[in-house]
Amino acid sequence: MSAEDREAARSMMEKGKLGRPPEEQRAEFDARFANLPLGDDVTLVERTLGGVPALDVRVAGADQDGVILYLHGGGYVIGSARTGANLAAPLSRRSGVPAVSLEYRLAPEHPFPAGVHDGLAAYRELVEGGQNVVIAGDSAGGGLALAVLLAARAEGLPQPAGTVLFSPWTDTTLTGPSIDARGDYDPLFSRANMVETAELYLGGADPHNELASPVFADLKGLSPLLVQVGSAEVLLDDALRLVARAAEQEVDVSLDVVAGAPHVYQYFAGLMPEADEALDHAATFIKNRLRDKTVGGVA
Repeated sequence: MSAEDREAARSMMEKGKLGRPPEEQRAEFDARFANLPLGDDVTLVERTLGGVPALDVRVAGADQDGVILYLHGGGYVIGSARTGANLAAPLSRRSGVPAVSLEYRLAPEHPFPAGVHDGLAAYRELVEGGQNVVIAGDSAGGGLALAVLLAARAEGLPQPAGTVLFSPWTDTTLTGPSIDARGDYDPLFSRANMVETAELYLGGADPHNELASPVFADLKGLSPLLVQVGSAEVLLDDALRLVARAAEQEVDVSLDVVAGAPHVYQYFAGLMPEADEALDHAATFIKNRLRDKTVGGVA
């Protein structure tokens, strides 16, 4: 895709207005994303995991061993299991692995660390039930995925076979240089947007807590990571610093950066070739990690 095409993709997005109540933000987000077609081969079935509501994302023919636990984005304030299904479904279809999208609790009604507790509870039920799991998440869901890995390690639970992170938000202290340097380039977010969202999520908690800002955590022993990010993001350095830290701490990590691509550009699958390539790469990563975990190899 040309630079002009990527600019056209960015032009389809706009920064949200500041100061809107969460209810208004959720209604707008759901109007845009909660009813996107998933394909005639997809059935959503309500369930619970660890007492947390979720949706089984059943794609016809996706019957390989293992499961993708998907954690949706939305700054920990908006989004739902249904919006998460928009990316869980293509990952399941392309990998052949069933998926489940989690309806974790949202701030400010349920601030940090409520979402972490929900993600850990869901993950615990899957692994204690004998499932081989890959965790995937976008934006805040990517940060939450990392927090679940850290919490699972602290509780002595096994790590998942692998973890896929789309444009992860890993630093609620907002100290990455790109928070300011990319503010005019990013069509969705600015520092002001991120500050507002971080305050709602944290509810007064310390942003340096490793479960709120896993970019500062000890990452040793975490599962293999695949991180994908666009260069037109204020969260670019949340991904780059995470990858560098993971590599320094002997975590297997792969990074895909698409020049000029916006936040969670995987949503542009079918319109932007790089988005389809990203999902294909993620699906291959999922299949390989689950295969290696199943046969007892190095995941």
